[in-house]
Amino acid sequence: MLFYFRARHLFRPFRLTTCLLLLICSCLSAVCTRRQFIWKMSRAGLSCPGCGSSNIVDDNLYCQSQLVCVDCGSVVSEGALVAADDHVGGSDVSYSRSTAVAKKPCMNLIKGIQRVKAICRILRVNSGIEDLSQTYYNLAYQHESFIRVSLQKKEVLAGCCVLVCCRLLNWPITMGTISCLLDADPMVVGMVYQEMVKILNIEPPIINVTEVMEAHSLEYKITSLHVPEEYAETSKDLTKRAVSLVELAADSWIVTGRKPIPIMMAAIYLSWQSLKPNKHRLKCSLEKFCQIAKVNKHRPASKRITEMKKVLCKLGNEIPWVREAVTPDNVVRQVEDILKHRYALLRRALRTHEEALLVECQASCEDSLTEEAAPTQSSALVEQNPNASSVEQCELNAERAQRPGDGDDNPCTVSELHTDIQESQYPTPNWGKRVLFAPPCVTHPRKKRRVEQPELKDVTGDEEISDSEIDSYIRTPREAQEFILTQQLFYESEQS
Repeated sequence: MLFYFRARHLFRPFRLTTCLLLLICSCLSAVCTRRQFIWKMSRAGLSCPGCGSSNIVDDNLYCQSQLVCVDCGSVVSEGALVAADDHVGGSDVSYSRSTAVAKKPCMNLIKGIQRVKAICRILRVNSGIEDLSQTYYNLAYQHESFIRVSLQKKEVLAGCCVLVCCRLLNWPITMGTISCLLDADPMVVGMVYQEMVKILNIEPPIINVTEVMEAHSLEYKITSLHVPEEYAETSKDLTKRAVSLVELAADSWIVTGRKPIPIMMAAIYLSWQSLKPNKHRLKCSLEKFCQIAKVNKHRPASKRITEMKKVLCKLGNEIPWVREAVTPDNVVRQVEDILKHRYALLRRALRTHEEALLVECQASCEDSLTEEAAPTQSSALVEQNPNASSVEQCELNAERAQRPGDGDDNPCTVSELHTDIQESQYPTPNWGKRVLFAPPCVTHPRKKRRVEQPELKDVTGDEEISDSEIDSYIRTPREAQEFILTQQLFYESEQS
């Protein structure tokens, strides 16, 4: 009895396992029965296409079921590798789309967005510019023009997105500032900026130099907190004076076609010297000023300073109360008066220059007249001969302009003098040196490369003549008629 009790408890786990196996088998048999029923329903009414027999049975080949004819052995249809309740057919889905919930950004995109945030925090822009910069960076990064480029170009792209957003929202930032922050070549930054603007179809506004002067002047550490008192200057006064200098430079063609940062640096340097022209500031060179202000010196700024001083000297010499000659060495002391009365001084300087040109033209006309004709017959020939030279006509007009009653009838203006001199036999080599203010491309033109002329070949008369050249020698009917009329008129004039 004890042995039976122990054996009963010993085989209890095996009994549970057996029950589970029986349950699984019953489920499998139910599924198989259902599939067989579906196959039977599907093969009802089928016949073999080869022999026409209806004796068709199921032939399971591994996991794929087939309907096979018993009489001839041909396969009537093949079963699909799906369950009975599955839908057959559908589109292919990639693994990443079927498993990933959302596509994660790559590491370069994450680093680029972080770089955009860092640039915005350095420039201390508002949150609107920062959000818009990130949006533009996402759009530009996913474009095919920027998705397979170098990492350096992607870094520059981050700065260009910040720059275009600052321009769109009227935040004064220059491209040179972005290039300095990224430590990149300004040419590369400009190329990426133009490409990005074209791709994103953005129309940024054109920024004037005077609009970014305030932001540029803040980069110079010359307040009382950074430098001694004799070098210190407030940013507000410095910006006001520098803007006036840049406007004067724009009126005198200095800004045309030039990079803005050297012009702003030159204007700030001259403003700093002119606000307190003491011996410490006047002796301070541009290089030392940049070291004191803790900024990088731009090489073209020295040339812009020289050009601005020339313009200031031309206007400073027109100040009535200044007795001594204004030179580039002492013009800094007169900057305040020049900027205060710059419009009146500009008009006066232009008038003085026109008078000097008129006197010079009259002197040159007199010299040419004495060489060409006798002094007694020069005036009569000019008045009677309508085909007189332009120089002679200019001299006649100048003499009439000096008379009290004939000045309004036949004026000799400076523009006429310019055209007459240029059309005369003594043309000026560069008209930019004849005017008071001229564009830089005129005053300093580039030297033209010498073009080697082809060697002249000896003409023997045996050369081949092309058809087009022969056609050019043949007169058209209209040309032939005009030639005949000309000959008749010439013959009649000779007889008369």
